[in-house]
Amino acid sequence: MSAEYVLEMKNITKRYGENTVLSDVSLSVRPGEIHALLGENGAGKSTLMNVLFGMPVIHSTGGFEGQVLIDGEETHVASPHDAMLKGIGMVHQEFMLLPGFTVTENIKLNREITTPNLFSRILGKNLKTLDMGSMSHDARKALDSVGMNIDEYTKIHGMPVGYMQFVEIAREIDKKGVKLLVFDEPTAVLTESEATQLISVMEQIAASGIAIIFITHRLDEVAAAANSITILRDGKLAAVRKAEDTTITDLAELMIGRKGEAVVEADSRPAPQGNIAMKIRDLYVDMPGEEVKGISLDVHEGEILGIGGLAGQGKLGISNGIMSLYESSGSVELFGEPLTLGNAKSALHSGIAMVSEDRKGVGLLLDQSIEDNIVFTAMQIKGEYLRWYGPLRLKDAKAVRGIADQMIKDLDIRCFGPTQHTGTLSGGNQQKVCIARALAMNPRFLFVSEPTRGIDIGAKKLVLETLLKLNREQGMTIVMISSELQELRSISDRIAIISEGKLVDILSPNASDADFGLAMSGIKPSEHKEKGDGNA
Repeated sequence: MSAEYVLEMKNITKRYGENTVLSDVSLSVRPGEIHALLGENGAGKSTLMNVLFGMPVIHSTGGFEGQVLIDGEETHVASPHDAMLKGIGMVHQEFMLLPGFTVTENIKLNREITTPNLFSRILGKNLKTLDMGSMSHDARKALDSVGMNIDEYTKIHGMPVGYMQFVEIAREIDKKGVKLLVFDEPTAVLTESEATQLISVMEQIAASGIAIIFITHRLDEVAAAANSITILRDGKLAAVRKAEDTTITDLAELMIGRKGEAVVEADSRPAPQGNIAMKIRDLYVDMPGEEVKGISLDVHEGEILGIGGLAGQGKLGISNGIMSLYESSGSVELFGEPLTLGNAKSALHSGIAMVSEDRKGVGLLLDQSIEDNIVFTAMQIKGEYLRWYGPLRLKDAKAVRGIADQMIKDLDIRCFGPTQHTGTLSGGNQQKVCIARALAMNPRFLFVSEPTRGIDIGAKKLVLETLLKLNREQGMTIVMISSELQELRSISDRIAIISEGKLVDILSPNASDADFGLAMSGIKPSEHKEKGDGNA
């Protein structure tokens, strides 16, 4: 008789020194179910998964208390490879693909199919020939199962992030004997249509008998896909719910311990019509997957301008091009002064700061402390937080510690202290450090790109409230670029919608859902109404 649960984690407790990060947490997952695992950043989700996968950070820090059972039998998972042998796989939020390898090579990595040849028969099996035909056949089958028509010999480098996510899933599906798959924020980088497709793929996987642990911050996806839900809060088990017995509002309250939404309610005000803070004319940006094709746009002084649109349509290219992270052309004026495109230092000197959507690739020094990350740009560009010690100019440790402590408090960065390495923080807290670094520049104009990506409900609210406070109390002009339309509508004065690299329309936050839907499809709502609805 088969066990009722494919996985049981019973009374898991994990301590790092005197800090208890998990306290008596249990998780039970049935075969063939989609089980959502929810919680704010720092709630303990990552640590619980580290225990499940036997990560070295767990074993090297004294192990854990409690039991892990697979198919009803207590087991010890020694390493991620051991977890794979036991039928447990993971689709990561941060891609674990090799850019220079093809799709097939990534899907079959460490599970290559080989055939013997003359040299291998004489000199050993390590010289066997790769059976690319069989490997390609397996890769094609896995890709088809997730609805991907991409060629299996395509290299990963330069591939859109949505495609990479599906390659990650295909790799896990291709493994033999899989009983349980962990999806860690799988829709964070996907468009709405890709996210819908992914949920459909997850349901197909579950229907085949494979269990899924679905870690996400998007509660609407939980409502759409999950059968059961476990909620963690502050390292403890907050609740276990059947999906049909709860609501999104209930889940939000259970996650953060207070009633609230992911967005804030800003006092309505007329859209600023005064001085132009930034004048953009005929901007082209050669950013792979986010090309900008001749955008002209004015940002008024003192406003929060939202920029929205589907993934891959060019909205991210605007800030990246103006900040000279990618080749760009056109003209940009900041407070009446021309901005030199192609010179990042000039942009920073002019009073612009940017919170990048790529917090690991652009935003942070992961092997450095929180405080060093916060002051890094201000030190390099403006020479701040430095003082003379005789003939030497060195870091002003007291000033650095002061601003770091203040930012940790103001942004509620969950950490052990300002000297903790940034790479050890959860994704949401890393994002807060990115914002702190930008604010340390005391900018007049702030680009904030995907500021709430991968952040839990409580952290989203705090980030949005911080942006609102900077705008309302300090008068900072902010351009917020986001895939989350609801968040843009909650704090923006106006919202520019980008499609196929071009500006479609600028809408009021109070415009109808239909108008936003048309604009994001590349159709200007006013022109559509003039022509009449017509037939589909």
